[in-house]
Amino acid sequence: MKCVSNICLPFLYAFSLLETCSKSNIRIENGFLSESTFTYPLNKQTEYKCKPGYVTADGKTSGLITCLKNGWSAQPVCIKSCDRPVFEKARVKSDGTWFRLNDRLDYECVDGYENRDGRTTGSIVCGQDGWSDKAACYERECSIPEMDPYLNAYPRKETYKVGDVLKFSCSQGRIMVGADSVQCYHFGWSPKLPTCKVKSCAPPPQLLNGKGKEIHKEEYAHNEVVEYACNPRFLMKGSHKIQCVDGEWTALPVCIEEERTCGNIPDLDHGDVKPSVPPYHHGDSVEFSCREAFTMIGPRFITCISGEWTQPPQCIATDELRKCKGSTLFPPEGRPAHKIEYDHNTNKSYQCRGKSEHKHSICINGEWDPKVDCNEAKIQLCPPPPQVPNDGEKISILCKENYLIQDAEEIVCKDGRWQSIPRCTEKIGCSQPPQIDHGTINSSSSAEERREIHEQRLYAHGTKLSYTCEEGFEISENNVIICHMGKWSSPPQCVGLPCGLPPYIQNGVISHKKDSYQYGEEVTYDCDEGFGTDGPASIRCLGGEWSRPQDCISTNCVNLPTFEDAVLTDQEKDFYRSGEQVAFKCLSYYQLDGSNTIQCIKSKWIGRPACRDVSCVNPPQVENAIIHNQKSRYQSGERARYEFVCLNGTWTEPPQCKDSQGKCGPPPPIDNGDITSLLQSVYPPGMIVEYRCQAYYELQGNRKVVCQNGEWSQPPKCLGKCFKLLLDPGIILVHKDTIEFMCQYGYRQLTPKHTFRATCREGKVVYPRCG
Repeated sequence: MKCVSNICLPFLYAFSLLETCSKSNIRIENGFLSESTFTYPLNKQTEYKCKPGYVTADGKTSGLITCLKNGWSAQPVCIKSCDRPVFEKARVKSDGTWFRLNDRLDYECVDGYENRDGRTTGSIVCGQDGWSDKAACYERECSIPEMDPYLNAYPRKETYKVGDVLKFSCSQGRIMVGADSVQCYHFGWSPKLPTCKVKSCAPPPQLLNGKGKEIHKEEYAHNEVVEYACNPRFLMKGSHKIQCVDGEWTALPVCIEEERTCGNIPDLDHGDVKPSVPPYHHGDSVEFSCREAFTMIGPRFITCISGEWTQPPQCIATDELRKCKGSTLFPPEGRPAHKIEYDHNTNKSYQCRGKSEHKHSICINGEWDPKVDCNEAKIQLCPPPPQVPNDGEKISILCKENYLIQDAEEIVCKDGRWQSIPRCTEKIGCSQPPQIDHGTINSSSSAEERREIHEQRLYAHGTKLSYTCEEGFEISENNVIICHMGKWSSPPQCVGLPCGLPPYIQNGVISHKKDSYQYGEEVTYDCDEGFGTDGPASIRCLGGEWSRPQDCISTNCVNLPTFEDAVLTDQEKDFYRSGEQVAFKCLSYYQLDGSNTIQCIKSKWIGRPACRDVSCVNPPQVENAIIHNQKSRYQSGERARYEFVCLNGTWTEPPQCKDSQGKCGPPPPIDNGDITSLLQSVYPPGMIVEYRCQAYYELQGNRKVVCQNGEWSQPPKCLGKCFKLLLDPGIILVHKDTIEFMCQYGYRQLTPKHTFRATCREGKVVYPRCG
């Protein structure tokens, strides 16, 4: 409250408070106003900021508030938050960039890594001091396992990283049984550690569709290897070598008949292939030769392997063959080695320092084969399966039954380690196969088996199912689907067959005729004059067959109906065309109440004349009067005359005719319409009467008339409607509606062009003509 000259103004101070906002009137927990101003005028907007580690409700570090008449617009809020952490060797399961207090964030370690708790998954929580833990995963490690007491391991370490190899040897006098090295994987050591024993193997097993390359013996020593080869046209799955390990042979490979054949022999520019007869099966070879003046680079033979030809050679023009540069490893020839060039196919020998043997290399189109080099590559051994002392060698992997190999089907020995280790994933069955429109699934199973499968709702991995289309449909592509790891391959579609010419119907023609129609296409029939259909005039192509067409039946009307109170005005005819009208008139003592016509619409009569009995009987008795020539029935408008009588020398009291004082008689009648209330002989001044039209007539003007000064106001008119021929009976044209016509195919216009756009006027349409 503010007082001036001892006068207190209670509203003055309140008004001044509403004009500004004070910085002291707002407190922002964990935040502050960024401006130094103490007071803010009305509608002033200012920024507030959150302290580090806090954000606004929408995740921003700052926000805006406004000074309003009632004070600040809203109470700012700064809530505790955590930024998205940086993950080390882990995948996060959220897309958020910031998190509220107590929010939990789940993560998963990448393959071969685990968190501090030794698990592959974990979670961290946003707290007052930030995240509860570091979202980091560490490479898994292997420790020294328990070993055979006669087994020596090297290198010796406390822990080993994934990929490290541990090699073994047995004490003197003992033979190692098992792998002589193991590798640290994310799941531990593999294969099993060897033992130091002395044990030999019996003769190796026979290979179906294959044979061993070694000489048959009665006994095979530990670590001895036997190599196999498949018969022609058979493909080996698994290692081509087996090894005697601890008295047992390692897994035998499988020779599978390779049904795939190779296609045409690839063309060789400037070369020819020696004649051969297809088909070309797995293992078949063909020989190439180069034409004169051309030299072959690469193998002379190519071989069909699993349906594919190996890389063919090249035919290079002999005068375009590149030369090879000399090497400092070659014996001196009197000139610097880098200035000496050697022709294609030159064979050079050289000797490496400290070595007694000679190496040889051949110049092949500018490149030495093998490469001229004295750096000896150190041969490293990979752990089984099996022990193969060759860097770069590949081994095929077979998964156990009900398991499917993922990634590559081979492992490669590289730098003493097995690379590209595949995974064997359990095969996943499929649920019910997809249904297709107009098709069913074939099944060779018995009814009991089908019922059992349906109850289980599961199909094994690799299951093949085929579809069959309904009659009138054909399959669009391959009709077989395959279950692969829980998912069915894309199903085919059943496509409707096209249709030929539509069927012929009497008294009708097709609007647009073609030689062929696609599935689902419709055609429309036009009936001859005087004919129409009961239903739709269109039919549809339903896969090689047409739907049943409607018949074109006569739309003429016969047997004119009779009415008790009305008679025909014109002479009756044998038949009437659709759309034609017939007029009636009412009998004596009856008055027309509505339309006096009926109309023929598609062989049916529509409407009836409404004749209302308007005759009078027994005129009212008038005191002191008698009725002159009284009758039993009077026509509408007929008058009854009263007389007074001389009785006992005195005339009876005469009837009196009094002033009606502006009253009206019956309202004027209108053609094809009537009033909605009962007809009266007298209406008082101001009385309103409403008119209505008969069916198929349109009212024009004011539907209500008023009795004023003994006269009725102007009554409305009932205008006739025009029926749309050749359309549904219920669709009609009202007054002033327009319709367009066109001649049928094969006919031309006989009347001017403007006559083909006609207008309904008072129930009539002038039709154009075609011929």
